[in-house]
Amino acid sequence: MQTLILIVEDEEDLLELIEYNLAKEGFETLGFMHTKNVEQALEEESVDLLIMDRNLPGVEGSEFVASIRAKGFDLPVIYLSAKNRDNDIEEGFKRGGDDYVTKPFNMKELILRIKAVLRRTRHEASHGILEHRDMKLNLNAHTLHVAEQEVELTKLEFDLLHTLMNNHNVVLDRDYLLEHVWGNDGIYQDRTVNVAINRLKEKIDPDKEKEYIKTVRGVGYTLC
Repeated sequence: MQTLILIVEDEEDLLELIEYNLAKEGFETLGFMHTKNVEQALEEESVDLLIMDRNLPGVEGSEFVASIRAKGFDLPVIYLSAKNRDNDIEEGFKRGGDDYVTKPFNMKELILRIKAVLRRTRHEASHGILEHRDMKLNLNAHTLHVAEQEVELTKLEFDLLHTLMNNHNVVLDRDYLLEHVWGNDGIYQDRTVNVAINRLKEKIDPDKEKEYIKTVRGVGYTLC
């Protein structure tokens, strides 16, 4: 069965170009120029991935995604948007995005990101396992294996690694991690995230040879 990708893009030429290139890769597509009827299509079709522009007539794209997330739609979402400021990108992830591609973009990179998101979300959905390099995070058993060796993590460390793996190659700032890992419901010291990251690094890479987690000075942290 072909993978079905639904695309919402209000520039007709760009929509057709994306559909053409995805068809060449063997994907089936549904194209819309606004969000009207998209929710109905999601209910009626077995959609595997949603590609969402943000500057749309009517409802803004990320607001639409947030609304369908609230209704229980859990399909992966990639934003494809000219909104490229750090705050815009952070907002997109907070409103239910799994990845964010800024315009102008490289078509080959978009296709690679589509395949990566589909691969990751299918692993998580079908097996409850997230994989990155030689790490396997089992969401059902709450275990981590690095190079086939089990590594014991606290719940906080597990949740922190889970968040990083869900957003690999994306730089996550301190506030994002506090909200999504700690719940942002307490008072934290300035070094709370830094200390937790360092403890996690020590557990998953005690010999400091692999550099799974990179610190981007003044910005945040990313899994690489």
